[in-house]
Amino acid sequence: MVTNSIKKNRSLTAWWGMLALILVVVLTGCGSNAAPSPGNTNAAASNNSGAAAPSNEQTNAAAPADNQTYVVKHAMGEQEITGTPQKVVILTNEGTEALLALGVKPIGAVKSWTGDPWYDHIAADMEGVTVVGDESQPNLELIAGLQPDLIIGNKMRQEAVYEQLKAIAPTVMAEDLRGEWQNNFMLYAEALNKKAEGEAVLAAFDQRIADFKAKAGDKVNETVSVVRFMDGKTRVYHTNTFSGVIFDKLGLARTEMTKNAKDAFVDEITKERLPEADADRLFYFTYDTGDGKGNHTETEWTNDPLWQNLSAVKNGTAYKVSDAIWNTAGGVKAANLLLDELYEIYGLQQ
Repeated sequence: MVTNSIKKNRSLTAWWGMLALILVVVLTGCGSNAAPSPGNTNAAASNNSGAAAPSNEQTNAAAPADNQTYVVKHAMGEQEITGTPQKVVILTNEGTEALLALGVKPIGAVKSWTGDPWYDHIAADMEGVTVVGDESQPNLELIAGLQPDLIIGNKMRQEAVYEQLKAIAPTVMAEDLRGEWQNNFMLYAEALNKKAEGEAVLAAFDQRIADFKAKAGDKVNETVSVVRFMDGKTRVYHTNTFSGVIFDKLGLARTEMTKNAKDAFVDEITKERLPEADADRLFYFTYDTGDGKGNHTETEWTNDPLWQNLSAVKNGTAYKVSDAIWNTAGGVKAANLLLDELYEIYGLQQ
């Protein structure tokens, strides 16, 4: 009986020992899953990407910026935006270039005026971006389906659908698409919560303008003219245009036709007025949507004796350039590419 009692006591002791061991394991496991205390994060801990996991102090410090609310004044009033937008839909061609220059790839964008569906100079950067109609008629259903947290448009193009756009997501609109594109660029930068980055991009562009002027010297006194061929019509573009604004910044001399133009934007001309468009340097481009009609106008006009007799043509200073870059795209990327071409045409080193 004594032996049985000893065996029984030993069994109870072993049972309690096992129970204590189980409790220790459970408690240890719970402790390992607990969140680290502030300032005591394990530096060796990593996330799925293999990078060091941020401490609570770092996470908490970043949180206010993500939830920051700011107000943007735009052509249609004021828009409150919370946090830095991540899913952006852009409804103008020049706006698309602004986003790309600021390091933002839109989730949706209107189709380029020419290209399939993007201009050649931005096609690589726009791979995978959803086409949401064109500037004149954006597809509201497609835009809503993308669930954006910001829409950027233009009053000149989309004023009629502003309320519908605003119902989908916070919407900011520039006033128009003529003249000083840099104003629109800074509005977009502000809406994207990237004002400092926007200022840096424009400062770099302005530095290039100053560099060109310094290197060009007296060449800026040579007159310049801009001709555009389209389906069934030909235009001379003046100061309040994409290329015209850049020419003014560079201080390039303009012809009497431009100086005396009633409309600072454009003159639609007949062949008989071609001599008025002559200049020391003549730049021409063609807007063709793929049906060949714009190209047909170009061929007809450039083969005409009136064109062939222009001094710029005879002197080899009539330059065919890209319609997308020199006019239609209208954004910061095109502006820099236009400057690249001018450096080459004027024989200047960058």
